[in-house]
Amino acid sequence: MATGSLLPVLLALLGALLRGAGSASTSVRPQEAIIPRGGSMNVTCLATCDQNATLGLETPLTKKLVNNGSNWVTYELSGIQEDSTPICFSNCGDSQTGASISLSVYSFPEYVELTPLPQWQPVGKNFTLHCKVKGGAPRSNLSVVLLRGKEVLGRWPVEGHPAEVTTTALARREDHGANFSCRTELDLRTQSLGLLQNSSATRQLQTFVLPEIGLHLATPRIMEVGTQLPVNCTLDGLFPASEAQVYLALEDQRLEPTVKYSNDSLCATALVRVNAGEEGIQQLKCTVTLGNQNQSTRETVTIYSFPAPNLTLSESEVPEGTMVTVECNAHPGAVVMLNGSLAGTLGSSARFTLNASEEHNGSNFSCSAVLEVDGIKLYKNKTQKLLVHYGPRLDESDCPRNWTLQEGSQQTLKCLARGNPTPQVKCHRIGDKALLSIGVQKTVKRNISGTYNCQASGYHGVVTCKVVVNVNYHDQNNNMVIIIIVAAAVFLVTVSTAVYLYNRQRKIREYKLQKAQEACNIKLNTPP
Repeated sequence: MATGSLLPVLLALLGALLRGAGSASTSVRPQEAIIPRGGSMNVTCLATCDQNATLGLETPLTKKLVNNGSNWVTYELSGIQEDSTPICFSNCGDSQTGASISLSVYSFPEYVELTPLPQWQPVGKNFTLHCKVKGGAPRSNLSVVLLRGKEVLGRWPVEGHPAEVTTTALARREDHGANFSCRTELDLRTQSLGLLQNSSATRQLQTFVLPEIGLHLATPRIMEVGTQLPVNCTLDGLFPASEAQVYLALEDQRLEPTVKYSNDSLCATALVRVNAGEEGIQQLKCTVTLGNQNQSTRETVTIYSFPAPNLTLSESEVPEGTMVTVECNAHPGAVVMLNGSLAGTLGSSARFTLNASEEHNGSNFSCSAVLEVDGIKLYKNKTQKLLVHYGPRLDESDCPRNWTLQEGSQQTLKCLARGNPTPQVKCHRIGDKALLSIGVQKTVKRNISGTYNCQASGYHGVVTCKVVVNVNYHDQNNNMVIIIIVAAAVFLVTVSTAVYLYNRQRKIREYKLQKAQEACNIKLNTPP
């Protein structure tokens, strides 16, 4: 027999000896116990009797005799599934006594489950936490705790089979991504078995904010066929912005937006291209979906077709004196202006005829078409250039007939002829046919003097004019004479100045000598 099994028996016998011989009684060890469901334990029945007692254990539980003595017996109870009250009894002579043991069973719940949370929960709205508990004993010691992360939201007793605990909580922004769970607590600390806990799987909550107003769709009021323009859909104050989905479409044409997120805002940008055949009023739609909600807005877009006007010249390159017709045709509904003048009937076409001349060469004729779409005036322009062949013309204003030049100076001689194509001008001196340099800067020499025949060759033939070139210069012999005269004059002036100065100094010396002699004579004639 194990020491643990004998100890209660020995204690009972020792008590009986100390009390001395008395009346017969029955006791049980332990008097109360709590064990896990399905467990086993030993129960010892004791009798106080002056003679051998007959001992037994009354119980529906499975029992097995472990050991016994004259006044005690120990049984093993096994497979205990529920609370029970086994009774020990003893027969001592004609006396029969008994004692019971309070046997309690504890067990963990078979399952603890937090039912699924809403997939998305609006911030500021209540949601339900529902915990199911099946099994668990003793129920008086069993409670349910609902948790947000590690934060305890509340504690409730477990009642019913199975038990259900329900409460509500207010969804907050900070609850987005938070884990919720429920936990059972079997409090056996008074039985020195501690606090036994069992938790459910966690459920994650996703919270969101989707404003009912503020969705803005920026789009052009009008769009031209064949063009591609951006549209923007923006919304502020949503949370979490990165989880939002954006749908953009022009009627049945779904667009592919690029979405940028910034804090609690989003901006979706897409390119809209409209094709021929889509003219008219169409709806552009933007829908933002977050959680299980969505917000939509629409804008009207007018799609139009407005090609540039068709401007034609009967001929774009003509000889001078040719009649040229200028005509412009525009899209139906447009008003045409040709060279700044409205069409006579405010229609979509205009024309006029001109006699091509020098002044028309290089002229740009313009046609402007105006179309009003949804209250907006649109303009399209087209230009054509007219080339007129004329000339050559060799006017005196462009080619002076008389040039007077200074020898040694730097000059660029210009003799220009007008015409299209540009005429070529050459000037040959009458007599020796020497060519005069035109349009090139050169040092003027006296040998270019003379009369030249300038000839301009152009589209309509050749024109000529006479040009006289005079070069002013100084003769070197005359210069030498002038130099000699100037040098002689300078020499004479210098000599004259020297003679004058010499004579003046001589006279001054003679005067001083005369004065000295006079003074000496005065002294000699003075009486003693």
